Amino acid sequence: MDSTTKVQPIDEVKDPIRQKSTDLNKPQMPLIIGGLIVAAILMIYLMATQNIVQPLLLVIGLLLGYTLFHARFGFTSAFRRLMSVGNGQALRSHLLMLAVAVTLFAPILAFGYSFFGDGVSGYVSPVGISLLVGAFMFGIGMQLGGGCASGTLYAVGGGRSVMFITLLFFIVGSTVGAYHLPFWTEDLPSFEPVSLATSTGFGYGGAWVLSIALFGLIAWITLVVERKKRPPKMAPKPSAAGWRRIFRGSWPLFAAAIALAVLNALTLMTRGSPWGITSAFALWGSKVAQFFGVDVASWGYWQGANAAALQSSIFADSTTVLNLGVILGAFLASAAGGLFKLSRINGKNATASVIGGLLMGYGARLAFGCNIGAYFGGIASFSLHGYVWGIMALAGTFIALYLRPMFGLSVPKPKDSFC
Repeated sequence: MDSTTKVQPIDEVKDPIRQKSTDLNKPQMPLIIGGLIVAAILMIYLMATQNIVQPLLLVIGLLLGYTLFHARFGFTSAFRRLMSVGNGQALRSHLLMLAVAVTLFAPILAFGYSFFGDGVSGYVSPVGISLLVGAFMFGIGMQLGGGCASGTLYAVGGGRSVMFITLLFFIVGSTVGAYHLPFWTEDLPSFEPVSLATSTGFGYGGAWVLSIALFGLIAWITLVVERKKRPPKMAPKPSAAGWRRIFRGSWPLFAAAIALAVLNALTLMTRGSPWGITSAFALWGSKVAQFFGVDVASWGYWQGANAAALQSSIFADSTTVLNLGVILGAFLASAAGGLFKLSRINGKNATASVIGGLLMGYGARLAFGCNIGAYFGGIASFSLHGYVWGIMALAGTFIALYLRPMFGLSVPKPKDSFC
């Protein structure tokens, strides 16, 4: 009997590789110890300089990053598999994640549950030109950049070198998008934000029923498409057996979907808003621009509620702390699996990362968030804009399927053994 099988590599550019299905590298103990030391130092610093929310969010961020890397939980690859060959397996894990999330978010938002009594609010944003254009741009960008917002962070933590380029230009794009945002949101048409719960009269109970029905319908459609197209299956991932799988190897997608939904709900109750990523990129880029003499404070984006963040330490920004936690959590997961290794960069994938990062950064600002803040957080918050974001990102993904080969990036094909 052949004891080998195809398994998914960390680098999406490469095709599945052949190795023993249960093979794992030895844990990289020096890296694990180093990562734990950095996490501990950051935790102590946050406890000494910030309120209790920030160190708690760091822990949540660590768990988010560990989960994302451990399961290779992808948004970019899920969209690409669906649009290229009709494989909806990963997208159905999104639907499970969203189903658990709306189940948790509904009572939290309805009754205002929070750990610190400061109230909670979901991500409910307008539907307009900025959302349509921004999500479409993001869909193209994540396919060229090699990962979405969460994918960029966990790939950086996992040592995928080209993703450092994606992250850098993600920040640049977010900063430029913040500068241009008033034009897109104030000068162009848009509708008022629509909540399935509060704008319709359904309430959170009715909105939950409607959401679950929609998820079920979408899942059924993906199964119908699969029966018709018979796409290649997702390649398995190497994993440990038994309890060791908790720390090494790979989790099933359904386990990661549930974990991410629970962690997002904990984020909501801890800081009063769901998990987000890209607002921190705009903050980081704006602070750098401000350091070099740019009058960032005069931008419309940094007026009102956002003004305080620009004047404060980045460690006072809860999204920044979550992002740092995700990177560190992914680093620890990769080292635990013996997988941390800086990958090679070539001209084509570097160019794709520059373009992809810029498109994602700019698009995320226009679309009121990324795959996490707009898609995951928006739908979990019963916002119509989350569904529109998903549709437009899928449209962008379809266009990107024709662009990826220009940069040496693979696209799943119907005759592949695995996708």
